[in-house]
Amino acid sequence: MKKFLNGVDNVVNEMLEGLVKANPSLRRPEGLEVIVRADKKVGKVALVSGGGSGHEPAHAGFVGTGMLDGAVAGAVFTSPTPDQVYGAVKEVATDAGVLLVIKNYTGDVMNFDMAAELAEGDGIKVAKVVVADDVAVENSTWTVGQRGIAGTIFVHKIAGAAAEAGKSLEEVQKVAQKVCDNVHSMGVSLTPCIVPAAGKPSFVLAENEMEVGLGIHGEPGTHRAPLASAHDIVEHLLGKILANDFVKNEEVAVLVNGLGGTPLMELCVLNNEVYDQLTAKGIKIYKTWMGNYMTSLEMAGFSVSVLKLDAETKAYLDAKAVTPAYTN
Repeated sequence: MKKFLNGVDNVVNEMLEGLVKANPSLRRPEGLEVIVRADKKVGKVALVSGGGSGHEPAHAGFVGTGMLDGAVAGAVFTSPTPDQVYGAVKEVATDAGVLLVIKNYTGDVMNFDMAAELAEGDGIKVAKVVVADDVAVENSTWTVGQRGIAGTIFVHKIAGAAAEAGKSLEEVQKVAQKVCDNVHSMGVSLTPCIVPAAGKPSFVLAENEMEVGLGIHGEPGTHRAPLASAHDIVEHLLGKILANDFVKNEEVAVLVNGLGGTPLMELCVLNNEVYDQLTAKGIKIYKTWMGNYMTSLEMAGFSVSVLKLDAETKAYLDAKAVTPAYTN
């Protein structure tokens, strides 16, 4: 294993310290593996998300105006503990309440639920949404139902904009749930990644193989296949994604997300295919995001997320956001 580390035991702590030192807009509360806005904004619904580390810039990179108020960082590919999530909620909570944005993994759902109960015991209003956008598999070792992957970023953006606009907790939860219901994603990998504590690849692929439909922690996908052209890979992914009630003349937002080790050149080639194939089907692309938003350490791979839009979600997608990893 070759990584730029001082040691595997302190990697999350040092990552968070390095992030804060590069971004004065962020603050790390003492004793917590949590990142919050340096200038807490009161009077609005606060958004908290998070999960295991290794997906950077998710989730702490999206803390800021118009997106998250707090992000919780578990160990690499490991759900944060309830006390860490609870600590984040207490740091950002306002009288307007807190919305938890949870990716659909058993550990995340359980630990965020426990943190919500603790916060409610303190009199903090808490609401939740669970993102399950991965169309590849219905159930897995780690989930009941579909997994939550990169489509979560659209939830952060749109719900964050609604909160910034002063909407109530119920209204922010409602629009967040609308995004959850209308975003669908799927990914492909050419290589595994190496979790620092494990020190070896999470799985093995032959030189001419790709893993289709894998999760962001290296969980198995639907199948392994011979390496194909960008055109054919995108065609397969969009076939699965568009099976979810997409219709001609629908307006969508697209996220072509790198998993950490995919060059921008290749993401551009893939986005070219996504754009042309969606357009050929009569689907209108309102906005495209392309780059590393929710990674899997150094994995060479990508995912595509397609979000059906309406007037409300378009307006919130266009709203101001200022964070380390995304500014609009």
